[in-house]
Amino acid sequence: MFFHVFLICALSLSLSFSWSFLEVTTSSQYNDSIQAYAAGAVEAALTSQLIYKHWMNTLMGYCGPFTSQSVYCEHLKAFITTNMQWIQEQIEKQPSSPYWYQVRLALLQLKGLEDSYNDELSFPVGPFSFNPFGFLLFQLGGDLEDLESALNKSSQTRPLGSGSCSALIKLLPNNKELLVSHDTWNVYQAMLRIMKKYIFAFRASPLGSSDLLPGGTQAFSSYPGAIFSGDDFYILSSGLVTLETTIGNSNPALWKFVQPTGTVMEWLRNIVANRLAATGKQWAEIFSKYNSGTYNNQWMIVNYNHFTPGKTDIKEELFVVLEQIPGLVVYTDKTQELLEKGYWASYNIPYYVEIFNASGCNELVEKFGPWFSLDQNPRAQIFRRNQTAVKDVDSMVRLMRYNNFKEDPLSKCEGCDPPANGENAISARSDLNPANGTYPFGALKQRPHGGTDMKLTSYGMFRDYGMIAVNGPTWDQVPPFQWSTSPYKDLLHMGHPDTWTFNFYIRLCFILIFMFCLSFLY
Repeated sequence: MFFHVFLICALSLSLSFSWSFLEVTTSSQYNDSIQAYAAGAVEAALTSQLIYKHWMNTLMGYCGPFTSQSVYCEHLKAFITTNMQWIQEQIEKQPSSPYWYQVRLALLQLKGLEDSYNDELSFPVGPFSFNPFGFLLFQLGGDLEDLESALNKSSQTRPLGSGSCSALIKLLPNNKELLVSHDTWNVYQAMLRIMKKYIFAFRASPLGSSDLLPGGTQAFSSYPGAIFSGDDFYILSSGLVTLETTIGNSNPALWKFVQPTGTVMEWLRNIVANRLAATGKQWAEIFSKYNSGTYNNQWMIVNYNHFTPGKTDIKEELFVVLEQIPGLVVYTDKTQELLEKGYWASYNIPYYVEIFNASGCNELVEKFGPWFSLDQNPRAQIFRRNQTAVKDVDSMVRLMRYNNFKEDPLSKCEGCDPPANGENAISARSDLNPANGTYPFGALKQRPHGGTDMKLTSYGMFRDYGMIAVNGPTWDQVPPFQWSTSPYKDLLHMGHPDTWTFNFYIRLCFILIFMFCLSFLY
């Protein structure tokens, strides 16, 4: 059985652009389960070295044998195990459900990835399990931040106020183009990146229908060992572009809704919604099921099927915004607001008043001031001021890489010494904050964290799964990030270049250079 794997520039050229590239295509000649397992197996075979380095850089020691967080790790292991058991039970109880069918296929893909990496290929028959601290951790990255809070981890990964991404959706004058862009904010150790394209010939339903998935083809920014984006940023064959920024939860009373039964972790709900949904409303409906209350985000769903350049009489269905916190999901069509304002900016603050108040943001505003408010947050003000200058793709890229914190008055931090703060920008550079400064909360301190990439697509590019992308911290108005001269030179960063000075590029297609034979499936 042959599964075709396409690469552009090859993994060996990754340092030229700081991205690696992977495309996996499966064939409808084979049943969906075999396709899914083989897709994971092929990916691991091609990216095993990157997987090893990314694990060493980001997850080595997390709940390992010598961890100091043994109580938390036991609770986490029990939570993950119980949750996976409950999911397997639902798969068995509801064999005709399209939802649980896609959950099973996603887990089979992950199983193939893990088995192939461990050189233990064996197609599973019936229920199967995972090492809770193995490849599942690659998928649970976002969920883990909230599980740490829900399970009372004593030292948590996410400082108060820590942002995770900036996003901007921008209509150009006279609706001549609709640009969608996203900056990931992450720890710098996580900058081993892979641009992935999956072309999966899975059926939408297990009931014998030949209808294929609306979102069977996906292009997205990702990481070694992950079968989804995690940033998140996707271009889908359904015509949807889906992306998110994290809003988190600061209300401890809501953690009671984070339970191992009756819920599906965010990474899985994300995959299923991207595959099954044909519209923004469908995406929101599917994603809202089995809310785990983990990786709590604002999701933006752009439906390019409802956009025509130059057309101004769009009514609805172009744009949906969803927000999730533990115990609550809110979503509405925001097409008219996008058309009236000309843009939608997302910067880790909830939009919906119900979500804002329930998640504890009102208390944060009372305690720390307008930094936590929707309208007066530094990024809100910078987006509002600078989006008017966006006239084309180049000016959009400049805005999404913008960080002029030493000169921009909107980057000043009340209560900080010094007042200029590298966190207060569209693409953060928290490593540039002085270690001996004074800061009111953790996100504003010096840390190895900031904007680690930029992706942008448009109506003109999305049909070819095209995007503009750059990896690494911004260096437009600030010095480039260099491991050897940074305060974090001793952090493990296997496979990274020393200096991150990469320009953006246009990715429009992949070149076939590799074919992989999975003889174990004969």
